[in-house]
Amino acid sequence: MASLCRSSNLFLLTPRPDVTPRQPYALALCMLSIVFIFILELIAFRWGTKKLAKIGMRHDAHGHQAGSYAAHGPEGNLAHQIEGNVDESKLNIIDSELDIEDQRHRALDSAMTQIIGVAILEFGVNLHSVFVGLTLAVDPDFKVLFVVLIFHQTFEGLGVGSRLAYLDLPPKYRWTPYAGAALYGLTTPIGIAAGLGVRTTYNPGSTTASIVSGTLDAFSSGILIYTGLVELLAHEFLFNKEMMTSSNGKLAYAIGCMLAGCGIMALLGRWA
Repeated sequence: MASLCRSSNLFLLTPRPDVTPRQPYALALCMLSIVFIFILELIAFRWGTKKLAKIGMRHDAHGHQAGSYAAHGPEGNLAHQIEGNVDESKLNIIDSELDIEDQRHRALDSAMTQIIGVAILEFGVNLHSVFVGLTLAVDPDFKVLFVVLIFHQTFEGLGVGSRLAYLDLPPKYRWTPYAGAALYGLTTPIGIAAGLGVRTTYNPGSTTASIVSGTLDAFSSGILIYTGLVELLAHEFLFNKEMMTSSNGKLAYAIGCMLAGCGIMALLGRWA
């Protein structure tokens, strides 16, 4: 048993070259990325839920309607704690103040929830875009790759931009969509600049370059898969009250647009 353990550890530290290339490390890194983003978002939501509890509000875990933290929203229970003989006019004033306070907290919490979701999406896209620019700068087949990447980055930009444009944020966070759009627009040029700087020394086919770009691409692919399944399919279709109550035609149109986008991006992946 000891010799088996030693041989296993030796294999993990110095794997055989005829076996290592066939190991699906990209799939493992993608899965680890999905789990990492899930845990990160879970911690963020738990932190937000605790903040709601401190102000006497609660989070509906099954609600993910677009533009709100939950389908039913965080609901305060302060009104039920008011006891005693209070005349109707004073009670109406108190209820009005509670409603204003509830709406304020709901808007702020909704903003943070939306920002977290978009930040996860943009992080994965931007990480991928840097290497897109780097590849574009050093690849000898520039013309074909340039045309393909124009469409590739355009469709990715439409996806990120639509999420940024749909954010319904209070004035405190109105700068977020502009910052996100600027960040996405800068990542690919930054990658191109880095590629031009190391064009004479950088070899995209080298072992080191393949390992680095492959690792980060696998990590960003996990982020994009998680975002597509959770933030898009789950939140926009299953947990979206408007979509669930819409007509069959509207639902079919939305699904058709989603499938068309998936098909176009998959087709562009043939060259990009």
